[in-house]
Amino acid sequence: DVQLVESGGGSVQAGGSLRLSCAASGYTDSSVSMGWFRQAPGKEREGVAAIDSDGIASYADSVKGRFSVSRDNAKNTLYLQMNRLSPEDTAMYYCASYVLQGRACHPSTRPTHWRYWGQGTQVTVS
Repeated sequence: DVQLVESGGGSVQAGGSLRLSCAASGYTDSSVSMGWFRQAPGKEREGVAAIDSDGIASYADSVKGRFSVSRDNAKNTLYLQMNRLSPEDTAMYYCASYVLQGRACHPSTRPTHWRYWGQGTQVTVS
């Protein structure tokens, strides 16, 4: 079974940085579509960033220029570098993989169109 385990969350002051990691296991092919989502209390889960099998990244407008997604296929790990954090970035952050066939590997692709999910890691910005 595919498993995704996020880490790196925590509490940080506004303007600070955090780096999230998502360790994947159970893949037969490590170069799969992957993405980061977040969900704040009382809000819907929203896409933050995505990266396809060729390493092409895309971002939600709210994080462009501040967040950077990358992957290390040799380590089966996805990263999200988050800079210039603001309280509006406070949320549970989730890693997802395998966007369903015919759907774009993009943060605007609905969460229901991603096949695998991690348990999340909390990010709190004050």
